[in-house]
Amino acid sequence: MSPTPGYVERRVPAAGDPVATAAALAVTATGPYVGYERHGTVAWAEGEHISVSVTERGAVLRPAGGRPEQRVPGRPLDAFAEALSLVEMSGWRAYGWAGFDLAHVLSGATHGAANGSGLPELVRLMVPSREIRLDGGTALLRAQDPDGLDELELRLAAARVRADSWMPAAGPEVAADVEGHGSEEYRTAVARAVADIRAGLLEKVILSRTVPVRGLLDLPATYLAGRRANAPARSFLLRLGGWEAAGFSPEIVAEVTADRRVRTQPLAGTRARHGLADADLALREELLRDAKEVYEHAVSVRLAADELAEVCVPDTVCVRDFMTVKERGSVQHLGSELTGRLADGRHSWEAFGALFPAVTASGIPKSAACELIRGAEPEPRGLYSGAVLTAGSDGSIDAALVLRSVYRQGGRTWLRAGAGIVAQSDPDRELEETREKLRSVSRHLVPVAGSREPVASAPAHVRGRV
Repeated sequence: MSPTPGYVERRVPAAGDPVATAAALAVTATGPYVGYERHGTVAWAEGEHISVSVTERGAVLRPAGGRPEQRVPGRPLDAFAEALSLVEMSGWRAYGWAGFDLAHVLSGATHGAANGSGLPELVRLMVPSREIRLDGGTALLRAQDPDGLDELELRLAAARVRADSWMPAAGPEVAADVEGHGSEEYRTAVARAVADIRAGLLEKVILSRTVPVRGLLDLPATYLAGRRANAPARSFLLRLGGWEAAGFSPEIVAEVTADRRVRTQPLAGTRARHGLADADLALREELLRDAKEVYEHAVSVRLAADELAEVCVPDTVCVRDFMTVKERGSVQHLGSELTGRLADGRHSWEAFGALFPAVTASGIPKSAACELIRGAEPEPRGLYSGAVLTAGSDGSIDAALVLRSVYRQGGRTWLRAGAGIVAQSDPDRELEETREKLRSVSRHLVPVAGSREPVASAPAHVRGRV
C-alpha cells in the first residue's frame, strides 16, 4: 500500500453541548459516521477514508480512491492488528464496532456464509475522511486537505446553531412494548438456564430479549433525548457497516492506553431508580445486601481479574474499586474497576480479545455461556452486547459495551436488554430487570417529525470559505 497523506488540522471555538452538536451533525450526514462520547468530550468521525473489517478467516483493509484492498489471513484479532499496522498515516484514529458474534469465533465456533453472500462481518472500523473532536470549548477539525477543513467548519457552525435550541421530545407515535413482548418466552428461557446452572453446566449466563420499536424513529433526536436522561460511562451514535444505533453504555469492555495500561469496568447487580431520593436510597441499600446480586457481581470480578492476568505483567493486576453503586439513568448497578499493565510481546487487541465479550453480557465460563445464549435466544445478537470502540495509531483502544441502546438494520428498529442468571435467579425478577433496563431507552424514543427543521446557516465569517 503506497503512503497516504495525513490529516491537516484546525482548532476553532466551539462552545456548547458536544453531545447535542454531534446529534445535529448526524442530521445532515450523508454517509457513514460514528459519534463517540467519553468523559464529556465527543469525537465525531465521518466518511470511510480507509475501512478495516474482520471475518472468521481474517481481516480486509479497503482504502478509498479505488486503490486495491489488502487481505490478511489468520486469527481474527491478530489479523486485525496486522491490517491496522498497514495504515500508513500519521496520527490516525479509527472508529467502529465489534459484534457479539465475534465471541463465538474467538471460542472456536464458525458461522459460515451469511445468506449466501459470504462470511458475516464481525468487526468494522473506519479511519475517517473527516473528524471533529469536541471538548465543550473548542473543536479540533481534521480532514484530508484545507478545503475539507473549510467544509467541516461550515457544517460544525450550522450544527452548533441547531444544537443550541434543539429540544427533542418523545411522542406516542413511537412505541415499544417493554412490559409484555416476549415475556413468557423469556421466563421459560431463564428457568431452563437456572436448571442448567444448578446441574453444574455453567455458573452464570446473561439472557436477553428483543422488543420491536413501532413507528418512524428519529435516531439523532432519540440519542440526544436519551443522553440528557442518562449518565453513561460512554455514549455513541453511529451509521456504519449496515448498522445504525444510538446508545448509552453503562460500562467499558476494555481501555488500553498508549503506555500499555489496561482497564476494565464490570457492572453486575441491578436495581431500578425512580428519581425519588428516599425510594432510590432504599433500593440502593437493598442491592448492596442482596446475596444473589452480590454473588453475581463477585464472580464477574473474579473472571475479569483472571482475563487480565492472561495478558498483563504478573502482579500488576489489581482491583482499584470494588462493588460500589453506579447510577445509570433509570437503573443502578454494582460496579468495580480492574487494571493491569500489558505484558511485553502482547498487542492491545489481545487485551481486548481477552476481555471480549464482557463477562457482564455473556457469562461464566464464557464458552459455555455463549453456547447457551446461541441456543436459547431466537436470533443472533449482532451489535447488542458487543462493543462500539475507537482505536489509535499509538496502540490505544477505548471500547464501550453496547447496552441501553436502540438498533436499526434492514428496515427493522428494536431495543434489547438482558439480565444475569445464576443459581438463585427468579424468572419473574430477571424479567423485571430487563424492563428496568429497557425503560432507560424506551422512555426517550423520538418520532420523525412531519418535516425536518432546516439547519440554520453558518455565520458570515465561515460561509465565504466554501
